[in-house]
Amino acid sequence: MSIEKVRRYFAQLGMAERVLEFPVSSATVELAAVAVGCEPARIAKSLSFLVEDKPILVIAAGDTKINNSAYKAQFHAKAKMLTPEQVVELIGHIVGGVCPFAVNPGVAVYLDESLKRFDTVFPACGSSNSAIELTIPELEKYSGFTAWVDVCKGWRMDE
Repeated sequence: MSIEKVRRYFAQLGMAERVLEFPVSSATVELAAVAVGCEPARIAKSLSFLVEDKPILVIAAGDTKINNSAYKAQFHAKAKMLTPEQVVELIGHIVGGVCPFAVNPGVAVYLDESLKRFDTVFPACGSSNSAIELTIPELEKYSGFTAWVDVCKGWRMDE
């Protein structure tokens, strides 16, 4: 189970006790916000795409949507989300628990600018009832991210 992979990953870092497991589902932004007890925007959702036949993750604030033109400008490809089966096969986690930790080799992780509004965010930990609270510098460090991107909309005051 992928939560065990994530738990082992954080155990190697001395942080396994920070992984939260809930008696209720946290598979969607709304459910995760209720389980954690925070506003939905602070849920760091993981969006899975294919770019040039390679899987990528875009980690974004829970109140955002992909801005197709910004995505295309950044990745030079149309935003094409993975199917649930592809997510398991290519990313290594189940839909509802996808996170940037303990992913399959070759998965590039991008952090969206929408996350920088918060001191801490809550990404999932490999299952549909888990999360971890991380500061933005911790998210950068533990996700092994490739780059910051600006490919989401719906979070700025001027949008």
